[in-house]
Amino acid sequence: MSNENHPKTITVTALTIACLVIASNALAMTTPAAGSFAYDLYDVGVNQILLGPIGFVGGCSVMVLAGILAIRQMLLPAAGAVLGGAFMLKADSVVQSVGAVIS
Repeated sequence: MSNENHPKTITVTALTIACLVIASNALAMTTPAAGSFAYDLYDVGVNQILLGPIGFVGGCSVMVLAGILAIRQMLLPAAGAVLGGAFMLKADSVVQSVGAVIS
């Protein structure tokens, strides 16, 4: 790194740290009230697809893909596939734990 880029790097790093320090809390998504339009979308998207048979088959398929990638010694993509598959299989637990941590 040349000396002329050093002050720019320090400035960008300081601004990034300042933004992270003053950031407000993020709010987790909560389940919409039953009967509302948003609840219908949530019910179809989360309960019937992600937590239903489509999500289960998708999660299992990604886990099988992770095993195949690990056998081929492609460890970094296999690790990403394991994380994605675990998220799909345990999506309800992940959403609840993120909501508990943030709120």
